[in-house]
Amino acid sequence: HTARALAAPARMAAVAAASAPAGSRSLFVDIGANMTDSMFSGTYRGKSKHDPDLDEVLERAWANGVDKMLVTAGCLAETAEAAKLAEKDDRLFFTVGVHPTRAGEFDKATSPEAHVAALMAVIDAAGGKVKAIGECGLDADRTHFCSMEAQARHFPRHFELAEATGLPMFFHSRGCHDAFIDIVRSNRDRFRHGVVHSFTGSAEEAKQLMELDLYIGVNGCSLKTAANLEVVKTIPLHRMMLETDAPWCGVKRTHAGFEYVRTEFPTVKKPEKKVPGHCVKDRCEPCHIRQVAEVVAALHGVSVEEVAAVTTANATRVFFS
Repeated sequence: HTARALAAPARMAAVAAASAPAGSRSLFVDIGANMTDSMFSGTYRGKSKHDPDLDEVLERAWANGVDKMLVTAGCLAETAEAAKLAEKDDRLFFTVGVHPTRAGEFDKATSPEAHVAALMAVIDAAGGKVKAIGECGLDADRTHFCSMEAQARHFPRHFELAEATGLPMFFHSRGCHDAFIDIVRSNRDRFRHGVVHSFTGSAEEAKQLMELDLYIGVNGCSLKTAANLEVVKTIPLHRMMLETDAPWCGVKRTHAGFEYVRTEFPTVKKPEKKVPGHCVKDRCEPCHIRQVAEVVAALHGVSVEEVAAVTTANATRVFFS
């Protein structure tokens, strides 16, 4: 039966379990969470709605089985914020790179080479807290932020960082698979491991990425439509990693995958109504990774524990060994 068909007592039990200490619960690695986003400081679209609650959000993540987390940095300034955050907890790590929609910052720097050097300096100063190069890649859907020409020109600079450090790649590809995979393929010998995060492409596109020995990152956006669910069924667990892309990409009630969600969290409908111990509607949190795992488990016909074990082993192999 689906989550929507759960009897009220069972649904309440699932909600209650969501806030229980991890104990023997499954352990997850959230490979991509934007924890420097202003929403975790209580600011939405430039307006303050509630007190900062990042500490509460992180505690909720740890209590619900998140074992480690990669804080995604999308520009040089964000790497500094992510570094400060990661210093506070042994379970927090971060990425260093430039999101394709911000690739123009290479041109605004003294020189593109100087910007690469600045990113490398962050890595050198991080004391092992940097676990991936990225988020980097191509985005054809948001060229109003940065042209495809500039994106394609600066994306390859990240392979220089990966080659110099031996770190894996954390990729972004939206609406431009062919151009993206051509660049990755031509640079494949420059990095050991890589994951294409927040995957929403076709089964054929996933197959091509896996043929390059890349992993596929799955979150709520990967589980939005019936077609998305069919694609996720074709991705073997041993090539998959889980993420939330918090505060984005939650499994919403309107998503096809929501019918497989078993765990829900106490949630307020509006940010200004925020109270301790509650999530905010449409603000995804790392604790919601359990919902992603529940959908994947249902699609693959296995337990949540197996999904957690295999995907965590994948993330550990790539980022922590």
